[in-house]
Amino acid sequence: MTRDIQRALLQSDVNVKLVLELTKEVERRSLTEKPPAGMSSREHVIKIIYEELVKILGEQRTIPLSRQVIMMIGLYGQGKTTTAGKLGRYFHKKGLKVGLIAADVHRPAAYDQLKQIGDKLGIPVHGNRDAKDATRIVSEGLKQLSGTDVIIVDTSGRHALEDDLIQEIKDVASLAKFDERILVLDAATGQQAGPQAKAFHDAVGVTSVILTKMDGSAKGGGALSAVAQTKASIVFIGTGEHLEDIEPFEPARFISRLLGMGDIQTLLEKAQESMTEEEALETTRKIMSGRFTLREMYDQMEMLTKMGPLKKLVSMLPGMPGLTDKIDVEESQQRLWKFRVIMDSMTEEEMEDPRIIKSTRILRIARGSGVDPKDVRELLRQYNISKKAVKGFLGNRKLRRQLLKQLQAGGLEVPE
Repeated sequence: MTRDIQRALLQSDVNVKLVLELTKEVERRSLTEKPPAGMSSREHVIKIIYEELVKILGEQRTIPLSRQVIMMIGLYGQGKTTTAGKLGRYFHKKGLKVGLIAADVHRPAAYDQLKQIGDKLGIPVHGNRDAKDATRIVSEGLKQLSGTDVIIVDTSGRHALEDDLIQEIKDVASLAKFDERILVLDAATGQQAGPQAKAFHDAVGVTSVILTKMDGSAKGGGALSAVAQTKASIVFIGTGEHLEDIEPFEPARFISRLLGMGDIQTLLEKAQESMTEEEALETTRKIMSGRFTLREMYDQMEMLTKMGPLKKLVSMLPGMPGLTDKIDVEESQQRLWKFRVIMDSMTEEEMEDPRIIKSTRILRIARGSGVDPKDVRELLRQYNISKKAVKGFLGNRKLRRQLLKQLQAGGLEVPE
């Protein structure tokens, strides 16, 4: 298992030294700690891996929705300017007044790019296309935008960590009390992420990391090295080129992708016993009232899991005792598991309103859960079938009473 973990982490561009330290601790804990009741040895090891990776990544953290000044730093090609715009849109959508400062005085058209983004969002942008003094631009911009809630400063990058770049961001950082100094890092950066992060951290003190271009094949392993060097949490990930393609960082989902394991989120839910009897009853009440979204479908899968193996459950259904001989129950169990993994890659908005899940969202969800787009479409097809079945079930009083009776016999208390 340790060798498999090492292979997965190294293929994801995690620093070799970090991989060895991590797996050594995983081995020690796995051999000395007893698995909790109801958890297999394999599940216990995966849980330990997750906990050790979270120690490096830090717990989930969000940037507060308050008055603040933010400095964006990073090398060329990391997506820094676009990310500044995405962050501006994020705060703007939350109802805060946002201003952008174009302090990248070295890259041609950097000001024009940020100005176009600002115009699209209706956000003011301070800058000067012909100016070469970044500190003067920032100083003037801070005064001009002093009435805004959030000021985001897009600084210059370089192709490498040159001395003049480091000195320039030091000079900019000295102009104001920056509440956040965010390092923007390409998910494909790899082994160089650690040294880059350390140089920026030594210069200005990195407080947060935003990982970009997570919509590609890169798994973002370099982020572990960056976070290990700076002790700064990842706060957002960029999932595409559009301004709305930014999501809050979720450790469980990121680690699942990093290791190529889609079951970590499900495992954590099992370990934490996420669905209480009260929650199960609330889900049932929602369905009885005619509400059935992907969230309710997910919760129903949780309740099925609580009631035991699918084979046992099928045998409890009215008139179905012989069904287990006619269908592949194990294959159906695997499909349910895959569906849950897919839903773990959806946003809350998508879970509540599946109608918005179109081609681009399907592609993103498939990438996030490690499945083919056709699997996401199959889930949506099954959801629509289930929704119709629930509607029919609610209209059949006799079947409804009979099924409730069987569920109660199986140990689940549900309202009449």
